[in-house]
Amino acid sequence: MPSAPCTPRRCVDSTGSTAAVPLAVLRLATLLFVLTFGIVLIPVVGRIQAAPRDRLIRMWCRTMVRAAGVRLRITGSPPPAGGLLVVANHISWMDIPLLAAVRPGRMIAKAEIRQWPVAGALTASSGALFIERDRLRALPQTVARIADTLRAGSTTVVFPEGSTWCGRAQGYFRRAVFQAALDAEVPVQPVRIHYRLAGGAASTAPAFVGSDSLLTSVWRVVAARALVAELDLRPVLAPGDHSDRRDLARAAQGGLRSPGPHAHPYGD
Repeated sequence: MPSAPCTPRRCVDSTGSTAAVPLAVLRLATLLFVLTFGIVLIPVVGRIQAAPRDRLIRMWCRTMVRAAGVRLRITGSPPPAGGLLVVANHISWMDIPLLAAVRPGRMIAKAEIRQWPVAGALTASSGALFIERDRLRALPQTVARIADTLRAGSTTVVFPEGSTWCGRAQGYFRRAVFQAALDAEVPVQPVRIHYRLAGGAASTAPAFVGSDSLLTSVWRVVAARALVAELDLRPVLAPGDHSDRRDLARAAQGGLRSPGPHAHPYGD
């Protein structure tokens, strides 16, 4: 199973410069309220037609990000309509609401998340596709399920690195999920996630790596000053432009590693 060498001690920024504790507590309480409010409404929202449902989900996720004291900045190419495979580098638990704030979709999640308190129920209720990473024999069936979802016109979101990284380092994209995009003949949109301080310096405070507990990582986020989450939506890779999953995975990751073109922010 993929793993990163990043650890909290080696890679995560010190929390010496933090917001006052009362402000951090207020942010945490607000975040929990917004999260709980959304979970309660999931059965109702699930009955709404797709377009207004997606707008509500985007609004909810942006509200969660704001509640945590994080400013969201989105640049690049708006996602196209129809079936789409969204692939991104993976740093934090916050990556999930960030991506849903742009284009809600079905997440590909490891099976262990089902057992997590709150997050497990929330992920399952969102329609996530759970995979058992230690069962290689189940991989073809998993790829087929993802392809079926894409053919149905849904957006599927995956972190192909298979593990979280601190943000200063990055892993390699695993190729299997790209086969689903090839089989379904849908485009792939790479998204680069980056966290920084308002002054411009990169920040690893949101990282959820190594022996970190979820609560520890959440606390670092709500306690940080002037944290900005940047999503750079890179140009879509059209179906048919790449001959196999190795080539497609390499193109998607190369798009994230190279400097992005100057783009006017279309969401903030």
